Amino acid sequence: MREFVIAKNDANQRLDKFLTKAVPKLPQGLVYKSLRTKRIKRNGKRCTGAERLCEGDVLSLYLNDEFFEESEPAYAFLTAPAEVSVVYEDEHILLADKPAGLVVHEDEANTADTLIARIQHYLYQKGEYEPAAEQSFAPALCNRLDRNTGGIVICAKTAEALRILNEKIRARELEKRYLCVTYGIPAQPAATLSAFHKKDEKTKTAIVRDKAFPGARTMITKYRVRKQNAPLALLEVELITGRTHQIRAHFAHIGCPLLGDGKYGSNRVNTAYHVKYQLLYSYYLRFDFKTDAGALSYLNKKIFTTPEPWFCETFFPQ
Repeated sequence: MREFVIAKNDANQRLDKFLTKAVPKLPQGLVYKSLRTKRIKRNGKRCTGAERLCEGDVLSLYLNDEFFEESEPAYAFLTAPAEVSVVYEDEHILLADKPAGLVVHEDEANTADTLIARIQHYLYQKGEYEPAAEQSFAPALCNRLDRNTGGIVICAKTAEALRILNEKIRARELEKRYLCVTYGIPAQPAATLSAFHKKDEKTKTAIVRDKAFPGARTMITKYRVRKQNAPLALLEVELITGRTHQIRAHFAHIGCPLLGDGKYGSNRVNTAYHVKYQLLYSYYLRFDFKTDAGALSYLNKKIFTTPEPWFCETFFPQ
């Protein structure tokens, strides 16, 4: 028999979800069978798996030792460098300035050097993250950026922060702004663009049209032109919706693709400017909570920014 005492980072999640993370060798089917046969109990009582765990709960698992066999820990994140450009950090969150070219999570190529691995290594070195002391939680990213897009990525250092931030992101209570360079100057100095978007799963690209079509969703993008150096424009962009490749696809749709974009732009133009990836940077984050944010209420109305990315000065010198 093994017991788990629910700590703060384990609370507020379903019991069955906790078990799949805390006892990964236990097959899911056996989880529910053990719940039905009372071989898994919560505070000495029968449970179904749908219960929300509370700090201090005791889970008793009357299961074979084979499901709990432990080997020497080999933390994969230690293979990544502990190098993180920190925009802001406190006990709950870390805002990282992700460089272009770095993936946020392990990809199809099983890339070990990822942003989340670097952050976990960084926190491990600081003594703020000890995997052996955690039963089900690990520091996690709340938003993502494409490999070749740089800028602010939010990491939750606690389970409570992760839950709150995920709710606020779904409710669109965070404001993010981007800087990008387009090849072609938009017709209006500032506007709110609207179109219809659908992701093509085969090509991993976005289909954008002016009129609704089957499977498409509305896409809204707000921008203003900050600088011009014909035929280039430096734009500040705010996403009103969040669709796959939204900024890249939307500006390509109006005839102003991002410089360096190999998917939606012109390789001939990109080669002429010696740019190998899209010039797009998430440089601004504002917390704009409309509802209670609990332990993160202190962040409300706070603004965080990165220094202007290199392409601002390169293509739009003072």
